[in-house]
Amino acid sequence: MPTAELAPITLDGFELRVLHIPLVSPFTTSFGTATVREVIVVRALTPDGGGWGEVVTQYDPSYSSEYTHGAWDVAQRFLIPALLERRMLSPSDISDVLAPVKGHRMPKAGLELAVLDAALRRDGTPLGAHLGAVRDRVPSGVSVGIQRDPAALVDAVGAYLDEGYVRIKIKIKPGRDVGDTAAVRDAFGAIPLQVDANSAYTLADADTLAELDRFDLLLIEQPLQDDDLVDHATLARELKTPVCLDESIVSAKAARDALALGSCSVINIKAGRVGGYLEAVRIHDLAQDAGIPVWCGGMLETGIGRAANAALAALPGFTLPGDVSASARFYARDIVTEPAVLEDGHVRVPTAPGLGVDIDMLALEDFTVERAAIRR
Repeated sequence: MPTAELAPITLDGFELRVLHIPLVSPFTTSFGTATVREVIVVRALTPDGGGWGEVVTQYDPSYSSEYTHGAWDVAQRFLIPALLERRMLSPSDISDVLAPVKGHRMPKAGLELAVLDAALRRDGTPLGAHLGAVRDRVPSGVSVGIQRDPAALVDAVGAYLDEGYVRIKIKIKPGRDVGDTAAVRDAFGAIPLQVDANSAYTLADADTLAELDRFDLLLIEQPLQDDDLVDHATLARELKTPVCLDESIVSAKAARDALALGSCSVINIKAGRVGGYLEAVRIHDLAQDAGIPVWCGGMLETGIGRAANAALAALPGFTLPGDVSASARFYARDIVTEPAVLEDGHVRVPTAPGLGVDIDMLALEDFTVERAAIRR
């Protein structure tokens, strides 16, 4: 858990922006292809200078039921007014204050991060130190989208290995699974390799998924439906490859249930998906007590979320390389003045107060397509 309770901050309001940031190349998963990252950036307004957060929803409700303009609406109509009912607010209070609003974990997480950043900047404390980080850099894996064909996939993976990434994750879907995995394994031998299905399969596909066992994968991520735990438990008993859950783990309770049922033996923790970095730490602590490895997933974050993810991934239970890649993996131009870079296969954990990054206001303005301010 966090090292100490943060004193409340005075909240004057919030600013929200929708950004459209071009990706350096199309990113294809089992649920679609993205060429532009639509994301909401949050700024908490305080007398001390405020703080920044990021809402990791996507344009459409494909990865999850949450999407950008749903988050935009619920944040302005319900979440922010609830927070502004309190003149003084501690980050640890946010989940309780927002609990009457069901779901909408991604905007809740973005608001929590902005308040966390504001409180930590005020106190001169880095986010990593507050969450309990034990490392000053984290091993960096890369997520490789579905390519035109297996040969193109091999080329893409080879380029990332040349850059120094220490773990490769490839996206799969029916018809683009065994062949793609075989091509990567044959080309690069015993590299750390895992696959991500993004809920593209059902139990009827168990025989196909079992064919992946021969490739000695680190894990298979979220093979079945996003709201399922029972079928994943059945599948986990049939596979030699460890099953990792992503979309199904929406809270510490969901993680506890999954472990009790045997639905997974690895957990991907995404702070946005679970409602915030404080809940993410709770899941980390639960998994660590159970002896279950965790790793930090990614949602194509800007430099804001990428800095926060690096801090989270530096906690002791994150024993597998995560998706905290260099900013240049996705963006030719980020919205922070010092984007994350790859150094000997690792990304540094920021050590300045709060998120430890400064916003490039010119880039922020250039990418903004919509904005709103909610003040007292």
